Amino acid sequence: MIRNIAKFLLCLVFTTLFVHAQQINLNEKIPWDPKVKIGKLENGLTYYIRENHKPQNRLYIRLVVNAGSILEDDDQQGLAHFVEHMAFNGTKHFAKDEIISFMESIGMRFGPEINAYTSFDETVYMLELPTDTAGVVEKGIQILRDWAKNISFDDTEIDKERGVIIEEWRQGRGASARMQEKHFPVIFENSKYAERIPIGKVEILKSFKHDVLRRFYKDWYRPDLMSVVAVGDVKPEELEKLIKQNFADIQNPDYERPRKVFDVPDDNETRISIASDKEATYNVIQTMYLKDKETQLTVGDIRENILNRFFNMMLNERFNEITKQANPPFLNAYSNNGNIVRTKDAYSLTAVVREGDVDKGLKAVLTEAERIKKYGFTQPELDRAKLSYARSVQKQYEERDKLESSRFASTYTSIFLNGGVSAGVEYFYKVFNELLDGISVDQVNSLIDTNIRNKDRVITLSLAQNDSTVLPTKEEITKIFNDASKEDVKPYEENVSNEPLIKNLPAPGKIVHENYIKEIDVTELTLSNGVKVVLKPTNFKNDEILFTASSPGGNSLVSDSEYYSSVAATSIANESGVGDFSNVELRKKLAGKIVSVYPWIGELREGFEGTSSPTDIETLFKLVYLFFESPRFEKQSYDSFISRVKGYLENRGASPDAAFQDTIMVTMANYNFRSKPWSEDLLNKIDLRQSEEVYHDRFSNADDFTFYFVGNLDLNKMKKWCEMYLANLPSTKRVETWKDRNVRYPKGKIEKVVKRGIEPKSRVMMNFTGYYKWSPEESFYMNSVADYLDIKLREVIR
Repeated sequence: MIRNIAKFLLCLVFTTLFVHAQQINLNEKIPWDPKVKIGKLENGLTYYIRENHKPQNRLYIRLVVNAGSILEDDDQQGLAHFVEHMAFNGTKHFAKDEIISFMESIGMRFGPEINAYTSFDETVYMLELPTDTAGVVEKGIQILRDWAKNISFDDTEIDKERGVIIEEWRQGRGASARMQEKHFPVIFENSKYAERIPIGKVEILKSFKHDVLRRFYKDWYRPDLMSVVAVGDVKPEELEKLIKQNFADIQNPDYERPRKVFDVPDDNETRISIASDKEATYNVIQTMYLKDKETQLTVGDIRENILNRFFNMMLNERFNEITKQANPPFLNAYSNNGNIVRTKDAYSLTAVVREGDVDKGLKAVLTEAERIKKYGFTQPELDRAKLSYARSVQKQYEERDKLESSRFASTYTSIFLNGGVSAGVEYFYKVFNELLDGISVDQVNSLIDTNIRNKDRVITLSLAQNDSTVLPTKEEITKIFNDASKEDVKPYEENVSNEPLIKNLPAPGKIVHENYIKEIDVTELTLSNGVKVVLKPTNFKNDEILFTASSPGGNSLVSDSEYYSSVAATSIANESGVGDFSNVELRKKLAGKIVSVYPWIGELREGFEGTSSPTDIETLFKLVYLFFESPRFEKQSYDSFISRVKGYLENRGASPDAAFQDTIMVTMANYNFRSKPWSEDLLNKIDLRQSEEVYHDRFSNADDFTFYFVGNLDLNKMKKWCEMYLANLPSTKRVETWKDRNVRYPKGKIEKVVKRGIEPKSRVMMNFTGYYKWSPEESFYMNSVADYLDIKLREVIR
C-alpha cells in the first residue's frame, strides 16, 4: 500500500513537472523592452533612447565607440587611450578645455559627471546633463558629435598631453600592475590581448608622430562603429531629432578597415603564472576556467544564468562558513562568473590567503569543489538560495519605477558592444517566477562539470614577497590540483535552527509622547524607557527603509588599556551572532529577507546602522533588540576574526601608500596612543572578555539612544514595533557624554618625508589646521573654495 502511494506521488510529481515544462518555451526569444527606442542611421550609427525620471531633470548621454586598444597598430600602443584624452583638449566647437569649463559652468563635475574610459575593446564618453536649463541638452549632443568627428588634435596640445598620460601611467604603477604584466601573457597566451594593454608603452607615448595618433582616430572613429545612448528626463522624440541632426551627415571613410574580433584560443593544458612583488600586501590565488562568451537571447539563457547564480550563491555561503573557523585556511574565498574580454567569459575560484598558506588555502577551495562534485549541493541550500534571490528580484521589481538612468545607460552600452537584449524588469520578473519552481538541485549540481574542468584553465598566483618568501613551483601547484580529486571528502553537514529569533519577549513599553513636525513631515516619539525615535516617510524607494541610532560616549569613555578591545568589540559581536544563533546560523535564518543591522562603537558615540525592506522591518527590530540584550562573544569567532585581520595586516607595511598614510595619521594626531596604525602587536592587545565588557557597558542603557528611520514607512506599524522591541530595552537613567581624550593637531610647521617604493613616483600632501566653527553655511563656503582650487590646479597641471 505504501509502495503504491509512493508510486502515485512520484507520477504526480513528474506529471506536474512535465506540464510545467510544457508551459515554458526555453527557445523563446527575449523581447526588447518597449520603453527603449532603438534606431540606426543610414551611416550605421545605432542609438538607444529611453525616457526615465530618476533622477529628475537629468540626462545621461554616452558616445560608445566599438574600438579600443586591441585595434592599435604596433606603432600605436597606448594611442586609443590618448585619443580619449585629446577629446577633452579641443574640438571644432570647443577650443582646448572649453568642454570641461562649459560642463562645470552648469554645475557638473569633472570625474563624476564628465568622464570617459578606454579598454581593450571600446572607448566610451559619458556626460550627465541638467535638463531644466535651456540649450544644455542641445550643447551636450553637440559635444558628442564633436568627439565622434571633430577632435582637433592640435600639435601643441598633443605634446602637452604626453606628460599627462605618462603621469597617469606612473600613478598606476605598483605591485598590482607589475604582477598583472606577468599574468596577462599567460592568461591571454597566443592572443593579441596579451600585447595591447590600454595604457600602452611609455616609449611610444613619448615619441609617436602626430599623424600616427590621427590615423587611429580616422580609422576607427566612424559611425558604423558608434552608438549614442541617451537616458533621462527628456522626451524620446526630442532626443531622436537631435541625434539625427548631429550624426546623420557623418560619413564612413572610403576605405573601412575591418573591425576584427580577437579570440583567446582554447587550451587543453593548464597554464600557470606565479608572480610576486615586494610591495604586494595580499596573497591571491585565482583559478579561471575560460569559456566562449555567452549572450543572453532566449528564455533558456535566462535560466542558465539563474542556475549559475544559485551555484555561486551556495558555494560562496560554504566559503563564508569556512572563514568562521578558529584558524580558517583562507582569509576570503569566492566563486563567480564574469567577462574578461569581448570574446571570453570565465568562471573563477579566488582565495586570499595568509603568508605561507598557499597550499593550504588552495587545497581548501579545491576540496569544497570536490565535495560538490561527489555529493552536490543539498536541497536546503538551494531552498535558501531561491528565497534570497527571489527576494532580490522582488525588490528590483518593486523599485522598477525608481531605477536610475545611469543603470539603463550602462546596460545599453554593454548590449551595443557585446550583444544581447534588455527586456526590462517586468519581463524578467515574470520569466523568473515561471522558471523558479522547476529548477532542481540536480540541475544546479550539473554545473560543476561545466564550470570546473581540467582544460581551458588558467591559475594565477599574486604573492607578497619578503626575505623569507619561498615561492611554490608550477609542479607543486599542479600536484595540489591533481591530489584534490583523490581527497576522501565527507558530505556537507547542515546546521540549521528552526527556533524563533526571540523566544521570550518582555511585555511591550509605551509611547509616552508624540510630536509631529508638519514642515518636514517628521514624527518624533518618546518611549516609556526614554528612547527617542524619529520617523521620516519618503517615496525615494518603494522597498527600502534606512535606519541609524546613536548615543553619546563611544570609546572615549574607556581607558587606554581597554581601547583596542573596544575598537574590536562590535566586530567580534557581529562575527559571533546573536541570541541562540551563531553567525552562520543567523545568515541561514535570515535567508530570503532583506535586512541588516550592524552595531558600532566610535570615538564619541556608539550605535547601530542598517537597512530593511518594509516587509522585513519587524526582523530589523528583533535584531536590534537581540544586539542590545543577547549579543554573543564566542571564542571561535574571536579567534577567526583575529586570525583573518592578522592575515590582512601581515604585509600591509610593504605598501608605500600605507606607509605614507600611516605617517600622516600619527603626525596629525600628535602621536596620540589612540592614533597608532593597526599592527599585529596592537591586535594582541585585544582581549575577548574585555571587548565583551566594553560592549555590554556601551549598550547597557538605551534611554540616551535616538533612533532615526527613513524610507517607505507605515507609521502605525512602526509605532507598534517601537513599543514592542525598543520601549522595553534596558534603561538605567545613566547620564553621560563623550570625554575629551586630548587628541590635538600638532602646532607649528611640521615636515615629514617618507621614502618608500620601487617606482619613480611621489605624493605630496599639505594639511592646514586652525579654528573652525561649523555651520551649514561655513561648510558650503569651505567646500566651494576646495572645488575652486581643484579646478585651478587641474588647469595649471594640464
